[in-house]
Parts: sequence; structure tokens; C-alpha cells
Amino acid sequence: MSHTLQAFHRRSIESPDAFWDEQARRIDWHTPYRQVLDDSQPPFRRWFVDGTTNLCHNAVDRHLAERADQAALIHISTETGTERQYSYAELHREVNRCAAVLSKLGVSKGDRVLIYMPMIPEAIFAMLATVRLGAIHSVVFGGFASASLATRIDDAQPKVIFTADAGMRGGKHIPYKPLVDAAIDLAGHKPEHVVIVERGLDPDMPITQCRDLIYATLLGRLEQTEVPCEWVESNHPSYILYTSGTTGKPKGVQRDTGGYAVALAASMENIYCGAPGETFFCTSDIGWVVGHSYIVYAPLLRGMTTIVYEGLPTRPDPGVWWSIVEKYRVSVMFSAPTALRALKKQDPAWLKKYDLSSLRYLFMAGEPLDQPTADWITAELGVPVVDNYWQTETGWPMLSAMPGIEKTPLKNGSPSFPVYGYNVQLLNEVTGQPVARGEKGVIAVLPPLPPGCLSTIWQQDERYVNTYFHSFGGTLAYSSFDWGTQDEDGYFYVLGRTDDVINVAGHRLGTREIEEAASNHSAIAEVAVVGVADALKGQVPVAFAVLKDPSLIHDDAQREALARDVIAMVGRELGAIANPSDVMFVTQLPKTRSGKVLRRSIQAIAEGRDPGDLTTLDDPTGLDQVRQAVAARHGTD
Repeated sequence: MSHTLQAFHRRSIESPDAFWDEQARRIDWHTPYRQVLDDSQPPFRRWFVDGTTNLCHNAVDRHLAERADQAALIHISTETGTERQYSYAELHREVNRCAAVLSKLGVSKGDRVLIYMPMIPEAIFAMLATVRLGAIHSVVFGGFASASLATRIDDAQPKVIFTADAGMRGGKHIPYKPLVDAAIDLAGHKPEHVVIVERGLDPDMPITQCRDLIYATLLGRLEQTEVPCEWVESNHPSYILYTSGTTGKPKGVQRDTGGYAVALAASMENIYCGAPGETFFCTSDIGWVVGHSYIVYAPLLRGMTTIVYEGLPTRPDPGVWWSIVEKYRVSVMFSAPTALRALKKQDPAWLKKYDLSSLRYLFMAGEPLDQPTADWITAELGVPVVDNYWQTETGWPMLSAMPGIEKTPLKNGSPSFPVYGYNVQLLNEVTGQPVARGEKGVIAVLPPLPPGCLSTIWQQDERYVNTYFHSFGGTLAYSSFDWGTQDEDGYFYVLGRTDDVINVAGHRLGTREIEEAASNHSAIAEVAVVGVADALKGQVPVAFAVLKDPSLIHDDAQREALARDVIAMVGRELGAIANPSDVMFVTQLPKTRSGKVLRRSIQAIAEGRDPGDLTTLDDPTGLDQVRQAVAARHGTD
């Protein structure tokens, strides 16, 4: 880390009150805060104590004086073939109308509104309208299975559910309303009303009288469409977002209001380098934390134009994202490695077809960015590709380059340095002591967590402490549950989950390291490595690989030869102990809707076990491929 960046970071850790007092000037406060930081009850902390503000005011209302006619939100759906633009003035009107609807249904400060929506403008209106009223939204990814939705209904206990008749993915209709109905049947808590945005995609949509209401009809009955912002204390919850992959009672990450607004507003300048009036394109979904922070709140807080995209990166063709960059002069783009790997398989001509001269940065998050993909996209775009690392819990990056403060050299495969506010340490998982440079440790943050991070788990303070702060013996530190290393220049590398560690004959190996080595093979587009039980070694690594060109393997002999070649490459890079015991070839990997590979399920199938909870599975084809590959392998053994 360079001197300038180091000094900026050090000040945020050593003088947090003065540092965050400066950053807090980026937003409007209705009542000034009395105290910047109260960390008298660690690991809990409160930022900007007794200051009152409102997220919706800061994202929408305060821009009306200067940019009422500027585009605030551009909605593009390649599923329905539609585009809609809303200026800040029009967004203000739509959010007020939505707030009036919710208010009429009895929603007020502290109430919960569960939003189960496709990527349409009304979903963003509902989020902003909820926080305008001082209520708390809980967005659940659209299309989530009914059983998962039911557990979230029971935990959040929403007064109203806001949904749509259907979503679309890859040209297929996904009826939402029957999923909502089934979830409410399963849930103990029954919401008073379900508000439905009719898109005309499900003519047979079932309606429950009195409970179910059509949004357009409610808008038509409005007399009052101006709803004042409810000024809330900085630490008042803005939303609950459930972490994926939870078992048992869901883990609802609770976010505050003032700290979150300040953290996001600062990040847009210091990390993402987005300027007011420019266009920001985040390809995520509002069901995930990236969508909350960098589709909805951060770009609007900064006075930018945000693009809301419904569709796939490859439909109607693999140039669709780049055509959006050209048409709307996108200056900053934010995506995930999974999406780029899908595009990497396509004809490179699609990237050359459009004028991408407006684009200054491409940011990546959601999973580690592998070096081959980073090399490819950097060469194709000719702009910095900045990997940043964070979690649902943190709400914004904890490791990243910060070109808004200083342009530091980028190292492929590394999300660079700890972001200001985060006292990041690599700790020994047993002793809680810092590890030496070059050694592997758990990525941890010494409290207090900076503004914007989770304040607790919704209604489960004890679980918050026990889950995140009890990993390191006597050392009080937030655990990311990710392994990392730090090189001699101070750059961090994320090696994968602490529970994605393979123990081969007493040697602990991160699956991420083996995947990185295997993916360097010129034939491999994507690979997932899991530890499979072995009577002799405890566990052995097994790789499931997607080829760039499936025609490379016509028969068993070619399959075996390529598998040996991949294994040899891993051995050359990491040593024979890391060699996969097997490489199986599939045409796609099973993933969640947010693009994370379901390694637990792959491991279970490879060990002949039940793959477990598959509610987050995007497409069953990938899992079927793994089953067939395992069955074929066992059939020939």
C-alpha cells in the first residue's frame, strides 16, 4: 500500500471520529448527530448517534434542485424488449405514489415490507418508498422457492408483501404469485396484504380476495401523492437481507440508515470514481447485497444515472451489455466473474462491435476473480479491472483498490488493500494471533466495524456475537470465514471459505488455489474443486471442469488424456499433494441465482450423499451433469 493510501487508511483507523465526521458531510442530516461513534458495548457499535436522516431523501429528494430532469433510472429488459427512463423528478413522483399506497395499507415507521420482485422499476420504487416511510424492507430474490420465502416471512413478519405476477429469465416465464401464495400457506405469519404489479405475463394469476391488491388499481385510487420523509435516527434499521445458504432459522443481516448512506456515498467517489450526472451500470440483482448497494442506493446517493437490467448477459446476443455501455455512455460498470466467464466463451468480436470509450473502470465482486479471466477482460476492454471483496454482512467493500484516493498498480487475482474504516487482519484460526506475511490466515476485522456494515442479526443479538465474533479464542474480531494471504507488497489474496478447505493426508489445501491452477489450462473455461472423502488420505480433491470447446473430447481416450494434462498442470503449480484425484468434464456447473457454485452439493453427489437444500439452484442441468459424470466414472472403475 502506497504512502498516500496508507495515511488515508491509518487515519480512518486511528482517528475514526474525525475521519467519519468528514465523510458524513456527503449526505443531508435533518438533525445533527451528537456523537460520531459509540462503541461502548463491543462488538456492537452505533454511528452518528442521535442524528436523523432518511435514505430516500438522500437518494432522490435532495437532487431535485439541481438534476430534476436528469435520468435517475434507466430500466432495460431484454426479456420483454422494453426500455423505460425516469428522471429524478419522475422517480420522486413514482416513489411518492408507492409510499402513499403503502401508507394507506397501514405501513409506518418500523414496519416490514417484504419485496419479492423481478428486476423492474416498481421493485426500486418499493424499496425507496419503504425507507421513505421509515419502514424496513426485506428483499427476497425473485423466484426463490416457497419454503425459503416462508422462513423469511416468519422471521421478518412483514405487514405487506410487494410482488409481481411473474418474472422472466431466458425467455421463460416464472410465475411469482403462486410461489407467494404457497409461501404464505407454509408460513405461520400471515401478511395483511399482498400488492401485485401486473405485467400481463400470467393471465391465470390466482387472487385471494381482500388480501391481494393490484398495484395499478391502488395507484388509481390515490388522492394524496406527496408523502413526507420520515426522519429516523441514524441507527434505525433500513433493511433486512438474508444471507444465502443459511440452514435452520434464516440469518437476517440488519443494516442501519445513516452509517450505510455515508459509507455508500463515500465509496462512490473514493473507490468507484463515479461522478454526478454519469451513468453507472451494475449487472447484479436487487435480491443480493450488490444490487441493494450499487444498483439502488449508492448511484442515486451520488446523483448518477443507474441502469436496472432484466435479462441475461448473452441474450439476445453476447454483445448486449456492451451495447448498453455504448448507448448510455456508461462510465463505471460493476459485474461478477461468473458473468465474465460466460462471456469469455463467446466470439470476441462482440466486444469489438461497440464504442466503449466512455468506460473508465470495470469493478468485480461476488467471488474471487481468477487470473485467466482477469487477463482476458483487461486485454479486451483496455480499462482497469478492479477486483473488490466484500460480503452481504459488510454492505460495501472491505478489500479493494481505491483509485479515487490514489491509483495504485493492480495485481491480477488480488482485491488489493483493506478499505478505509476496516482494520483488516489475517488471524490464526486457533490462537487469534496475526500470521506472518505470506502465511495463510482467516480474513478478520478488528472492531469497531465501519459505517455501513451489519449492526446485528435481525432480532438475534446473541447470534450476531456468537456467529461473527467467537472464532478466535480471546481475540474479539469479526470473522469473514474466508482464508487469505498477504504478499510482501501488502496486497491481499482471498483463498476461499474456511470451510472449503481440503485436508489431504494432513495437508490443508484451499479449493480456490487448486481451481486457480487448473483454470490456467488453455482448454478450461471454468472449474470447481471439492474435497471427496478418501479412506487413505482423509480427503482428495476432485475437479469438475467446463471446457471452452467440448469437441476436444470425442471419446474416453481423449477425456482421460485431457484429465491427465490438467492434473499435471496443477502438480506443476502447487505440487503433487494438490493434484486432483480425478477431473470430470461437464458442460455447466450447478450455481445459485447469484452465480455462486454450489460446491456443497457437488461434494455430496461425488460422495454419494443427498445434495441437500437446492432452493437457491438456478438451473438443474448443472447438477444433472455432475450426477452423470460421477455415475459414468463409477461405472467404469
